[in-house]
Amino acid sequence: MDRLDHLEHLDRELVDELAQVARETVRDELREQTRRQRRRATLYAASGAVALYAGAALALALGLGLAAGLPDWAAALITAVILGAVAYVLRGAARPTAEHRAGTAAQMPYPPMPSAAPTTDAGAQVPPRPDDIDPEQPHHRA
Repeated sequence: MDRLDHLEHLDRELVDELAQVARETVRDELREQTRRQRRRATLYAASGAVALYAGAALALALGLGLAAGLPDWAAALITAVILGAVAYVLRGAARPTAEHRAGTAAQMPYPPMPSAAPTTDAGAQVPPRPDDIDPEQPHHRA
């Protein structure tokens, strides 16, 4: 029996050691993935900043080009209108399309209202049931 207790102690040590190795491996892998993602995010941020300055330089060049033949205020106004139009077009491109909006209609929390009153097979309108309550009508007690 003493021999089995010794093996049980070895099993526990082995399990603890394997768990420690697994934890360290997962931790190292997560650190490496985090480093890669941080680097990628930094590069995206730098790319966005450079693109912002490139757009500003392009707007300045457009304004200076227009200012060669127009008053400065008119060149600045035309440049602002052009940039506003580009922003409007980009915003429209970012909005969901009609197909996408139609897909969300199926997820509405309530069913749509029918356009006409229900009818019987003969075409006559179905009279309202007595338990139908119109929440828009005031309630009077007799």
